[in-house]
Amino acid sequence: MFDSPLCDRPFTGFPLFPNGSQLDWLKVPLLLVLLLLAFFGLRRIRSLSQCKRRLSSPKGILLLSGLTVTLVVLLALADKGLVLFVPADSGTQAEAIVVLGRGTELATSRVNVVHQLWQAKRAPVIFVSGTYDAPRMLTQLKEKGIPESVLDGENCSLTTAENALFTAAILQQRGIRRIVLVTDGRHIWRSLLDFRDRGFTVIPHISPLPNNMGFTEQAFLTFREYLLLIAAGIQELLYGQRVPQANNPELVNLVQLAQQYAQQRRLPSNAAQ
Repeated sequence: MFDSPLCDRPFTGFPLFPNGSQLDWLKVPLLLVLLLLAFFGLRRIRSLSQCKRRLSSPKGILLLSGLTVTLVVLLALADKGLVLFVPADSGTQAEAIVVLGRGTELATSRVNVVHQLWQAKRAPVIFVSGTYDAPRMLTQLKEKGIPESVLDGENCSLTTAENALFTAAILQQRGIRRIVLVTDGRHIWRSLLDFRDRGFTVIPHISPLPNNMGFTEQAFLTFREYLLLIAAGIQELLYGQRVPQANNPELVNLVQLAQQYAQQRRLPSNAAQ
């Protein structure tokens, strides 16, 4: 596994779940929203008692119930929209199975999916991508009986775009470009776009969310992915790309180290046939 000491970088992005790290880049818009709500709230405070009477009436209760149901339906449709038009897994062979880390909560289901794909002989190489997650998932895959010789990964990427960047730096040095990409349904579109941008032919394969994941966590994941998809679209519109800048000295150095690692590590003889 590619695990350079230089990969020990702090993560400051949008957390996977609401109890994660601080939402640094959302503080300003969130503060503006709160100020606007406070402003309009102060203007309406005189009519608060009247508002309460209206909401407690049968019509008010019906209105609140309707809004709640509408919100739930919209959230469900938004969730389905993230997997809408995603190309179905055709079941054809690839040169590698690539699985993306997304935190401890989602690791077990991904390992199970990758194990099933391996048993189906979908590809001769399994590659795990993601800081913190890669070592744990590789260990779990070994415990399932998958030979260590076909397992590889990188413990450096902090974002989906970096997942694609470092995976390409390693696998494409070995001639691997056709991959089965494993991640959850909410994450699939961003992953598909980033890996295609890096020159991969991608067969997406959706990994289910854990059965014990609550509604709040699932709703937050959906909101997170829509927000990041919008941010990626704006980035591409302004800068012409979604992926990390090639002129970032830190990333350039790490990519070069990843490419050197790829050239030194041998794969199974049929890996890139």
